[in-house]
Amino acid sequence: MQHETGRIEAFSDGVFAIVITLLILDIRAPQQTPGHSLWLELGRQWPHYAAYVVSFTIIGVMWVNHHHIFNHLVRVDRPLLFLNLLVLMVVSGIPWTTAVMAQNLAVSVDAGLAASVLYSGWMVVYALCFTAFWWYVTREGHLFHATVDRAGARGTRVRFGLGAVAYPIALGLAFISASLTLIAHALIAAYYAANQLAIPLREPT
Repeated sequence: MQHETGRIEAFSDGVFAIVITLLILDIRAPQQTPGHSLWLELGRQWPHYAAYVVSFTIIGVMWVNHHHIFNHLVRVDRPLLFLNLLVLMVVSGIPWTTAVMAQNLAVSVDAGLAASVLYSGWMVVYALCFTAFWWYVTREGHLFHATVDRAGARGTRVRFGLGAVAYPIALGLAFISASLTLIAHALIAAYYAANQLAIPLREPT
């Protein structure tokens, strides 16, 4: 059974909107204690700010890519519905991994490393789910709009699947330095934000 794309896009957009909003809820307003500056208390929350900015950018890029793909789909089928749900399930867990990262980044070396392993590992899971999603879309290309170059779209699999390589590298860094790991994720997000993953179109006849 085939379905129009509008309903799945609306549902997905709602999930992304909720998830990206949940990130800010983990940053609590600091309480000023006698003898301590409010600026000092705000400064102590730097791990929360850093984790928030990185995760917000990551989820934002995920949404942009998701939106870009669906702009080129004319319909969806049952397998794609479940693959999309799988992607959204992993995306929904990012606020939790972000909170763990923020709360433990500066606590101790062991806590920071454990938190960064969790954070990076979750991103690896996302990359694998998104890669499976894109491989299914491009396998036959039967869901694409007629203007899409199906063979060319299959050729983008490596570029779309770059996260399946980059995130495991970040996971490896997690066993060395939690702060370095967060920087690596920021760089990955910046790369995807600056480089649109273009879907090739057919030459006009």
